[in-house]
Amino acid sequence: MASLRLMRADELCLLPRPTASQSSLFNTPFRAHRTQLAASKNRPKFRVLSSIREREAAVKENERVAKGEVPLVPVRDPDDSGRVSSSSADEVGFDGKWPPWKNLPQRYKLIGTTSLAFVICNMDKVNLSVAIIPMSHQFGWNSSVAGLVQSSFFWGYALSQLPGGWLAKIFGGRKVLEIGVLVWSLATALVPVLAGFMPGLLLSRILVGIGEGVSPSAATDLIARKMPLEERSRAVSFVFGGLSVGSVTGLLLAPPLIQNFGWESVFYLFGFLGIAWYFGFQLIEQEEHKGPSVASVSFSRSQPMYMNRSWDTSLKELGGTLKDVPWKAFFKTPAVWAMIYTHFCGSWGHYTCLSWLPTYFSEELNLNLTEAAWVSILPPLASVFVTSVASQFADNLISNGTEITKVRKICQSIAFLAPAICMTLSSVDLGLEPWEVVGILTGGLALSSFALSGLYCTHQDMSPEYASILLGITNTVGAVPGIIGVALTGFVLDSTHSWSISLFAPSIFFYLTGTIVWLSFASILGGTDCPAVSRGGGGGLPGEAHRPVAVTSVGGGVHSSCIIRAQRSLTMAR
Repeated sequence: MASLRLMRADELCLLPRPTASQSSLFNTPFRAHRTQLAASKNRPKFRVLSSIREREAAVKENERVAKGEVPLVPVRDPDDSGRVSSSSADEVGFDGKWPPWKNLPQRYKLIGTTSLAFVICNMDKVNLSVAIIPMSHQFGWNSSVAGLVQSSFFWGYALSQLPGGWLAKIFGGRKVLEIGVLVWSLATALVPVLAGFMPGLLLSRILVGIGEGVSPSAATDLIARKMPLEERSRAVSFVFGGLSVGSVTGLLLAPPLIQNFGWESVFYLFGFLGIAWYFGFQLIEQEEHKGPSVASVSFSRSQPMYMNRSWDTSLKELGGTLKDVPWKAFFKTPAVWAMIYTHFCGSWGHYTCLSWLPTYFSEELNLNLTEAAWVSILPPLASVFVTSVASQFADNLISNGTEITKVRKICQSIAFLAPAICMTLSSVDLGLEPWEVVGILTGGLALSSFALSGLYCTHQDMSPEYASILLGITNTVGAVPGIIGVALTGFVLDSTHSWSISLFAPSIFFYLTGTIVWLSFASILGGTDCPAVSRGGGGGLPGEAHRPVAVTSVGGGVHSSCIIRAQRSLTMAR
């Protein structure tokens, strides 16, 4: 029988006390230098305790070890193979691999769930554009009434833009987003109940608009606070790209649901999905409140710090925050006015097509409900692909030293000129086949997604501190086409019976004039490739105080020009 040699505690690698199944380990003495944690094929592996009771016992054991009471030894299999014993189901790797996103940085989890919220957002937006066809037949609505019902969404959408940006700055984009999703989901589920009563139906759609209206500003605030400059274009594209995915999903699911279960089922199901998202988002928030883990820490040097505020603190600040916003600087800046008009122009084409394309395909191209919905999927489906290409294109240009303003101008020009050309080809009588018209419109509307790397990034570039409020300003004006344009399209269609005049001609006009204004006046007010200095990145507004920031590029180098500009801005502000 082998004898047990006693060893001093300082000669051993300390680990939890071995169990009975591992007692054979003591039969073979080994020297302290063999216990070093150097890389070798026989280096000791460790047993990880996963149950709560075992973890607590391990903590107590370690406390005793710290006092020099208990020597611990490394654990190896008796066969000396260097593998950790897997006899127990509780003995796992250092960190569980399920769910797959468990070890993702927290900012990626937030961006992912925010994108999912935008998927549901557009599902609840496009469901009416499909359901309006059977609803019009059931309730006897003409195009003007149908246009009124669809435009009511944008009444609430326009009203909630500025308040949404303001609330996002006070309470944080995350809190505003989750409340917005809950409001619009509950209102969506109420549509079938109120459909026979026109004032109630309009009110429910207004509430949907209010809930969805605060979401862009909330997401913009979250991105501006959480994402470093070198990831910002991709973050914006990923989040707002969820709108295209939502359009595709909604248009895919709506026709079979309507045909098999009635048009009411669309509103019930989509409303339930939003409510389920709300409770899922609470779990993400609770996980972050437990404290950052090693896996969730972001190591990006340029990532701005997010300041958590309690509701009590935020409520006390409500009175003073409106005065702190540099309203005068906003409206004295030509670039801001360029953003406002450009947002208006882009929204006109987007909202009118989103609302009326299924009807256009059904009536003008003589497609049935299912065919019209399937064809309507093609533009947002192509947009998903274009969005990923546009974001990589923009980020690569910025990383290679191209001026940020120039990048935003290039992307936005593509986003406007492409659909203008394609709508012109579709509206002129060239004897095109229906599938050719569908292909042309699909290509043009898909390329309009370049705006996510153009206009929609400019708010964060210009001023991350006030990005949500800037988007609230531009999106308020951008919601007006949803109110006027959608209803006006139906009215002109009843009067002229021409889709070219009612749908395409106004969009072409706004796309072309928007391009001219954008190229003439757009700017992030930094004007260089410097990943700017305004509270985490951005060109900054006149009169806005900056703080010095050592901005790190993708390659890891620090832009000294940014530090110099930050110091000068801080000096001038003082």
